[in-house]
Amino acid sequence: MDSQCSGPDAARFRAVLGHFPSGITAITSRDAQDRPVGMTVASFTSVSLAPPLVAFLPGKTSSTFPVIAERGTFCVNILATDQERICRALSVSGGDKFADVTWRPGPNRDPVVDGVVAWIGCTIEAVHEAGDHYIVIGRVDDLDADTTASPLLFFRSRYNHLTSA
Repeated sequence: MDSQCSGPDAARFRAVLGHFPSGITAITSRDAQDRPVGMTVASFTSVSLAPPLVAFLPGKTSSTFPVIAERGTFCVNILATDQERICRALSVSGGDKFADVTWRPGPNRDPVVDGVVAWIGCTIEAVHEAGDHYIVIGRVDDLDADTTASPLLFFRSRYNHLTSA
């Protein structure tokens, strides 16, 4: 049986896995003309402590990921609860995604978005194919966090926020 045709259909797969909450990250970099580029990704994880590695999984149809791959560096920006607007801006195709996004250059001069929960500057270590996505492994060059901020979450196809008990 063809592995692409076995298992549940894509809609059911997405619906069920949507019950797993995830944080939302903005993966940022620069293009060949030194302009900021970015995309939102919920599939982000730590990989290793020694050496420090992280991973994100962009879709193969992404028009932004080839630009990031060509540069070879990226910054993971973990979005805060009040940054849904930034998430939406970086999720669209085309146009100036950074028109209303304030940022500063971070490691490797990749954009660190103002007000994020944390940022992680990386150099691409490896890229692996996995179905309709890539697994991008990044070696961490530098990182920092705002210990007072709370993350923007995605759960059951909606944006969510943490609340104190």
